[in-house]
Amino acid sequence: MLSFFLISLAVLALLSIIFEEVTHINKAKTTLFLGCIAWVTLFICAKTPTQQHIVSEQLNENLLEIATLWLFLMSTMTFVAYLNAKGLIQGLVQKIFPQQLSVRLLMILVALFSLVLSSFCDNVTSTLVSLGLLTTFKLEAKVRLRMAVLIIFAVNSGGVALITGDVTTLMIFLEGHVNISELLMLSIPSMISVMLLAIIFSLKSTGQVSTTPIKHQYQAVDIIIAVIFFSTILATMALNVLYAIPPVLTFLTGLSVMFLIGHIFRSNKEESRILEYVRQIEYDTLLFFLGILLLVGMLKEIGTLDLLAQAYTKFDPNISNFITGIGSALLDNVPLTAALLKADPILNTPEWLSLTYAVGVGGSLLVIGSAAGIIAMTKVKELTFVSYLRYVPALFICYSLGYSLTLYLAYHFYS
Repeated sequence: MLSFFLISLAVLALLSIIFEEVTHINKAKTTLFLGCIAWVTLFICAKTPTQQHIVSEQLNENLLEIATLWLFLMSTMTFVAYLNAKGLIQGLVQKIFPQQLSVRLLMILVALFSLVLSSFCDNVTSTLVSLGLLTTFKLEAKVRLRMAVLIIFAVNSGGVALITGDVTTLMIFLEGHVNISELLMLSIPSMISVMLLAIIFSLKSTGQVSTTPIKHQYQAVDIIIAVIFFSTILATMALNVLYAIPPVLTFLTGLSVMFLIGHIFRSNKEESRILEYVRQIEYDTLLFFLGILLLVGMLKEIGTLDLLAQAYTKFDPNISNFITGIGSALLDNVPLTAALLKADPILNTPEWLSLTYAVGVGGSLLVIGSAAGIIAMTKVKELTFVSYLRYVPALFICYSLGYSLTLYLAYHFYS
């Protein structure tokens, strides 16, 4: 009875996201409320001090994971907010992209940019930078919506081929089920599926788009902070691989360097403006993440994810992997992957590779299925749960193609 009630709260949270446009209630508020109610219920239903202690430990564990993500988001979003406000992102785009180009070419270039960027840095940073790139072009609402969907799929696809790009890829790698050379093979189906989606979206896109040339007068400190940002991204990858240093620690270090540089090169008044970029972060995004992760953590603690892991082992692994990818659009792929690894299914290398692709890319099928989707939903006003649904058929086709290519290549080279 308790499990049924708690699962109902998760379903209700999903419905509140879907019908946000109807209820006009901010999804961050509803998910946070329901997530808190779920954990309050767990405490109330704990009958003994021992059970209460267990629930308390579970909550602390979930809050630690959430706090880590919060601090990481805060760090990356502060950097991006600063660079965007100073016009550095727009200036970089004007140097890389033609001043005027067709919408079709722009889609392909944006897809490639997001795909490559997400292979080397985390999905959060890749999404923020890619969405910042979109703001430099004068796009119609429909085109901007398709671009945002394309970025979500490209960011999630790019992360599966390298351990620096996706947490689930790193988890499977650390368990010793795949090695780096085998993972690199996933870049081929990822690239093909992303390009297919870009082509599908570009078929309905016509006309030219352009950027408005703006001459920015950058100060030396602005360039230095930009260098710190990209150096932090590179350091995050290197230190995580070499010394297993958590990405959040590296990014917080980079952020502290940014503040120190601001203190050295600016007056007290100008330095306070740098600190203002922390306050400019949209806390709706952070609150939405908090609510979602509280609910997913609750589902993990009541054993719902373990039941999914048990169901996984009852079918052919190739089918189970495909369905697991679809399931990751509803449940966070990190605890879902953790549950599967805990179940320790007996899989060969091609099956582990197909699982890696599925849990990494499958979350793109729904806008709430990945960090990239959640961030995009809070940054692009046209992007809602309902507006995203119209692109699910195209996303499903591209996901299925990528998964099929992964199976073909994996069995061809590693069976």
